[in-house]
Amino acid sequence: MNPLQQYDFLVAKGQIRDDPFQRGIVSLLKTLHDGIVSYMPPPVVYPSIDSLKPKSGLFGLLQKIVPNKETKGSLDHVPKGIYLYGDVGCGKTMLMDMFYTTIPTTHLSKRRIHFHAFMQNVHKQAHVLKMKHGSDFDSIPVLAATLADEARVLCFDEFQVVDVADAMLLRRLFEALVYHGVIFVITSNRAPDELYINGVQRVSFIPCIELIKERLQVICLDSPTDYRRIERPMKNVYHSPLGAGAREHAEKWFQFFADPRDPPHAAFHTIWGRQLKVPRVSGQVAQYTFDQLCGQPMSSADYLELARNYNAFVVTDIPVMTLENKDRARRFITFLDAVYESHGKLVATSEVPFEHILKNDGSGGQMDQDMLAAVTEMGVDGEALKNLNMFTGAEEIFAFARALSRLQQMSSAEWVDASN
Repeated sequence: MNPLQQYDFLVAKGQIRDDPFQRGIVSLLKTLHDGIVSYMPPPVVYPSIDSLKPKSGLFGLLQKIVPNKETKGSLDHVPKGIYLYGDVGCGKTMLMDMFYTTIPTTHLSKRRIHFHAFMQNVHKQAHVLKMKHGSDFDSIPVLAATLADEARVLCFDEFQVVDVADAMLLRRLFEALVYHGVIFVITSNRAPDELYINGVQRVSFIPCIELIKERLQVICLDSPTDYRRIERPMKNVYHSPLGAGAREHAEKWFQFFADPRDPPHAAFHTIWGRQLKVPRVSGQVAQYTFDQLCGQPMSSADYLELARNYNAFVVTDIPVMTLENKDRARRFITFLDAVYESHGKLVATSEVPFEHILKNDGSGGQMDQDMLAAVTEMGVDGEALKNLNMFTGAEEIFAFARALSRLQQMSSAEWVDASN
């Protein structure tokens, strides 16, 4: 698909909203896409190492006075890139990533990277070259040729320049990449003229800004929609006989947390040499039924791995538990602890309110007054804890009381907003 077809496809599936502002930008991305499809980049020419080493005598003096110039060719055949800027939440990254997925790789290499990570890598490679060839070695032409060889389309997310080291390196690197025929798609919170606005030696960075404006189409994505503020479903926890209403509620929350660029699918993680399956994933949200999550022999290492990889969980069909399925309750507690400590978000559907999911079947021990006072201090109603005599030890009772307290906190709108 081209970007416009991809956008229409996602709108039709209900994964994104049809935004007229965004649609206009997608049309421009389609034009760039069409240019890329027919673009035949020039071969990358690497400079000789000797030409980049400092010279002695008069030649060395001239080299310091006249800095190295990258070989320039005609840019008429190179499609102009796009520079998208706008406020946080206006959809810049989503549009760039959607465009990136449509770039054909049959004859054109591509790379998508956060700009901060890109600059860290560039500084690291420059250091390696200088360690190998000397501190006066001009590493920029080699870096530019290497980068151009790796990717003829570079997509930078969160483009910004914050220090003089980045500014000075980027000025020549960007110019060299342009003349190697590299095409850029960039997102930023700032217009080009606002980059490095009060930086040291900013006048030396101005040529880079002018080249950005010359070689990229600069577009302000001034959509009035803040996509971080899309209205969420009402309550995080759904208590009812588990049926169609609960499933619909869970699905609304899954879509709220999902990444529209990542259709729901199963995922696998390797834990100590074995496979951990996540039944349904999209972006940073994972969905399980209670039986899939706690009815299987899973350990704390499994739950910690989930919490490291996902920041939102939808858990459905939580039943009333008795002494017969105490192991499932213990696993649920372990899972809750892992999600809570990672500041994750949790949506759940259960047959009864959480404080009643552990049913007193007449067996087990009793909670003494000291333990009752301790769990009451957590904000959990002591009356609700009468069911907890299905556990035989005070530590188990305390653990579940703590879990109830955390569930109450994680079920609040404030927790979702703070973690969002």
